[in-house]
Amino acid sequence: MTLGSFVVRNTFRNKRRSLLTMISISFSLLLLTLMICIWRSFYVDQVAPEAARRVITRDRVSLAFFLPAFYRDKIRSVPGVTAIAPLTWFGGRYIDDRPQHFFAQLATDPDEYLKVASDKIVPPDQLKAWQQDRTGALVDVTLANKYGWKIGDHITLQGTIFEFNPQLTIRAIYHRDPPQNALYFNAKYLEESVPWFKGQAGWYSAQIDSAEHVSQVSRQVDDMFRNSPLQTKTESEKAFQLGFIASLGNVKAFILGICGAVVFAIMLVSANTMAMSVRTRTREVAVLKTLGFTRQRVLSIFVSESVALALAGGVLGILAAVPVIWFMTRSFIALGVPLAMKVNAPTAALSLLVAVTLGVVSGYLPAFNASRMNIVDGLRHIG
Repeated sequence: MTLGSFVVRNTFRNKRRSLLTMISISFSLLLLTLMICIWRSFYVDQVAPEAARRVITRDRVSLAFFLPAFYRDKIRSVPGVTAIAPLTWFGGRYIDDRPQHFFAQLATDPDEYLKVASDKIVPPDQLKAWQQDRTGALVDVTLANKYGWKIGDHITLQGTIFEFNPQLTIRAIYHRDPPQNALYFNAKYLEESVPWFKGQAGWYSAQIDSAEHVSQVSRQVDDMFRNSPLQTKTESEKAFQLGFIASLGNVKAFILGICGAVVFAIMLVSANTMAMSVRTRTREVAVLKTLGFTRQRVLSIFVSESVALALAGGVLGILAAVPVIWFMTRSFIALGVPLAMKVNAPTAALSLLVAVTLGVVSGYLPAFNASRMNIVDGLRHIG
């Protein structure tokens, strides 16, 4: 029998205890992998080249304040701006208030929006139909598949921010990678139905000729309105999205808090399992040392068992995270869920590294005590 097979057989000697420990570790690693994926999607992953050339101009104080329509032409005059479109968060309900029926709904200018959002692919005939229909809607293909929408279908949104229930006709379906799960309709339809909103927009999205000019254009736009009653804040699309997420709370602290709790839970579970294993195998350790096993060999055996158990639970947790994340990004559509989130090789490697490290840390103290055990005391042990 090799040392490796000896470690594996002893790791799963008590099948019930080992299975329960593996399930606990796998659940903890699932949460840890999920948090790592969310962190990476928010703060690490780079945006697509088209998105890197977009800037968002909003009210400097809050998104709750609208910007005047004439700001659009002023921003367009800034060197480097190639296209600009207004966007307003409608925030209506579809079917009911349940989270699975939530999706983004925005009012915009159909004539210019796709010049700004050039990463959205729409068939030319559908685009023309959307532009010509004041009550037409443009929807993401994933959203259309979820509800079974087809070109020509009629849907009604229930206004919450605006006292208006738009009755829309699906005129175009766009493709985007990653999917966005959003619906767009004509801002003029909103203005005509809500008189007090006429001549306003929630924010403006502008396309810049080069990603290198984003910072320069942002400064020029904000300087233009510095002495205006409604000052602006212009930033990259990525920064705008992070600011929107930050409005929900301290997301970084939340993620780090969960990660810390998960790591602590894994360490407790693994350490408790190894301590129980050592207590029940006291005489076995004494026999091994009688046969000539050194302290270092005994120490390495027990630490290896701890690592093997943590690693097995980690693999199960990572494998379980793949369908969970797929479900979250495809079926449970909710505000703040990064739709591009997925488990990639670096994320899986980091989760496994955490599992192995905690296996070593949690198993070292029981293994160290076992390696220092006196042979005579071990053979006399009853338990």
